[in-house]
Amino acid sequence: MSFSILKWICPPPETFEEPSQDDGKVEWFRCLPYVLIHLACLSAFFFPVTLPCILIALLSYGVRMFAITAFYHRYFAHRSFKTSRFVQFLGAAVACSSGQRGPLWWAAHHRRHHRHSDTEKDTHSPNAKSFFWSHTLWFMTDYAVPTFKGEVRDWLKFRELNFLNRFDWIPVVLLALGCYFLGESAWFQEWTGLSGITTLIWGFFVPTILLYHATFAVNSIAHLFGSRRYDTKDQSKNNLWLALLTLGEGWHNNHHFYPASARQGFRKREIDLTYYLLRFLSFFGLVSKLKAVPAWVLEKAKK
Repeated sequence: MSFSILKWICPPPETFEEPSQDDGKVEWFRCLPYVLIHLACLSAFFFPVTLPCILIALLSYGVRMFAITAFYHRYFAHRSFKTSRFVQFLGAAVACSSGQRGPLWWAAHHRRHHRHSDTEKDTHSPNAKSFFWSHTLWFMTDYAVPTFKGEVRDWLKFRELNFLNRFDWIPVVLLALGCYFLGESAWFQEWTGLSGITTLIWGFFVPTILLYHATFAVNSIAHLFGSRRYDTKDQSKNNLWLALLTLGEGWHNNHHFYPASARQGFRKREIDLTYYLLRFLSFFGLVSKLKAVPAWVLEKAKK
């Protein structure tokens, strides 16, 4: 058991070898922190829900969801825009505080998902496997532990990204501690009426769980429910409600047809808040060279 406990804080393994998915066993003890954070959310029922609770939860959710969709997904996995080394690290650190592992890990697993989408080699697929397996159980197996470095050779030269990837628990702990001590400060308590515990619950526990399941829903729900504007080899679908919840990631069929674009809502009426925020950041030079949707891609869409 002591060896298993060390796995919680020790750097996860990294490998250039082709991963094996033969072992479908869920490692419940190793994933105990993941289970406990779900249970910790239940503490929200023991305190009054106030407007500051909702606002801090929305802020924590929104900032980190943008970091996941813009940086982990569109930047690290698909290189759909350019940015500086500092902004690159900042985006990765904020996304990492969501508890969805490091930037290299995330990009590597996502690139494998695109290459093997909805086949037996796609551990995310609700079509090749079960809904609950694709939604969250795969994340709790030994297969989901290593970073497959062969998938992300383009990012290995950045030492800070390697450090963040190896010690991905640090931003999570810092955010949790930051929420608690913010809530313990006199000025914040006077301004919001929240305490250290309630700020921890609504600034960290609740939005982190929402982030988990909103992100995982792109793997599961967006391959089962929605519409298809493009003929792809997988079962990816566009889902408006999921797009709103994930700041634009719900336009999943669009994305699987042409993943290189910084924009996933290809049409004007397809709301893509992440893309709008990236455009806003581009006005200040924080990001640049956002890859557009080519005309031929729009022409291929079903009417």
